[in-house]
Amino acid sequence: MIKMNKSFLYLFVFALFVACNKDNSNDPNAPEKVKLAVETGDSKLPYFMVKVNEVIQNEPKVGGNLKVYLNKLEAHDSPIGIEYRGSTSYRMSDKKSYGIESWNAAGADTPFQFLNFPIEEDYILMGDVFRAADNTIFDPTLMHHYLGYEFYRKMGHYAARTEYIDLEINGIYMGAYIFMEKLKRDKNRIDIKKLEPTDTSAEAITGGYILKIDKTAGGDSTAGQPLEYYNNNWGDDAKYNEAISFRSPYDIFKNPINFPAYGEPYHPQMYLETYFLYEYPKAADITTAQKQYIQKYLSDFETALISDDFASAQRTYTNYIDINSFVDFFIINEITGNVDGYRLSTYLHKDRGEKLKMGPIWDLNIGYNKQGRVPFNDWIANYNTYVQQDAWMVPFWWPRLLQDPVFKTALKSRWQELRAGSLSNAQVLGLVDSTSKYLQDNGAIRRNYQKWIGIPVDYPLAVSELRAYLDNRLRWMDQTIEAY
Repeated sequence: MIKMNKSFLYLFVFALFVACNKDNSNDPNAPEKVKLAVETGDSKLPYFMVKVNEVIQNEPKVGGNLKVYLNKLEAHDSPIGIEYRGSTSYRMSDKKSYGIESWNAAGADTPFQFLNFPIEEDYILMGDVFRAADNTIFDPTLMHHYLGYEFYRKMGHYAARTEYIDLEINGIYMGAYIFMEKLKRDKNRIDIKKLEPTDTSAEAITGGYILKIDKTAGGDSTAGQPLEYYNNNWGDDAKYNEAISFRSPYDIFKNPINFPAYGEPYHPQMYLETYFLYEYPKAADITTAQKQYIQKYLSDFETALISDDFASAQRTYTNYIDINSFVDFFIINEITGNVDGYRLSTYLHKDRGEKLKMGPIWDLNIGYNKQGRVPFNDWIANYNTYVQQDAWMVPFWWPRLLQDPVFKTALKSRWQELRAGSLSNAQVLGLVDSTSKYLQDNGAIRRNYQKWIGIPVDYPLAVSELRAYLDNRLRWMDQTIEAY
């Protein structure tokens, strides 16, 4: 990775800031305002203009150029690599999401500070799922991701930094997007120790690790396929193998699994399995000894969770996990009604010498009670009660934890603390109101739906429904947790 001189970088960014905010009317050297693909008026949303000379692929990234405009004045201009991202969302949505890397002229990853984010090179341009064929809109408010990440951050955790933007690609306006950080090991993202292949001592091998419970599609394994391939590559979602993942020894009912791992995608017993993907170190880099360590650690935790007698005061499963992080991860998934929570797009991490932690939260586009798979008055963690033999089910951890008085006491204490502060009705609903107002006042909603639907959307109704969901969900969680 090529590093930039930070002193030069900060000076450069400051100069851009000054240039973009001073009165340029009499400055012959001031950057000229640009003609955009869509009229944005006096919108405060940053405008991202991407140009590529090749067809964007699902993998690998193709070279292009990115210019960022603030108040229609150029604030950034550099090479990038860009690709489509997402597996199910790519197939289902006309409005695609993209992964980008900031590059130098030679095409090498080059960290840069975009907007107010810490310096890095890996980012995401997140679209919201829209499918014209049946007029499906997963998130008509465009706020599902943003709100959940903000709630989690206010709870004291890292969540991907986000910023609403307008996106243009090759002269075509693509709509309102969220520019966000890609989750990865970094001092300003998932802050865990770097784990080298040589780190095999008793202390060093304990971390850091990032694991993920998720589908297998979206990685490098299908690179180079024509774009048409990704419209219907459902089998790639479940191609687990020993190189990229390991399986829990227990099924979703806490029973030892007695059939071989790594079966064919969607085999009849797949719903019983939970697989953990190696996110960091990457599957190509993690050593056999490190795999053995983290596999045993997870297995020992699960065995302890199953074996502990909850009628007694003694717990051994808490020797393996940071219970507070599990409590907060439970809270954020339940507030947001994240129907994918616990079973997909689920991150776990373990730092050196520390216990296993849940998070960060990720991928909330079908949350907030928009899918109806779990009744409003029950925990998303009880998904398995209502959905039979989905390919991806909730691991036994969460129903088991909800049986534990120790976990429920910790949940109650933390909930009361959060409800008196960052998750009060005033804070939660206030963020909905301020964010929706920002998007409307800056024309983002109008521009986005003119692009994708061509007619106005009843946005106030969508926001009202979101507010009602959160208000009711908070009230139900108050009543349920208070009884613990």
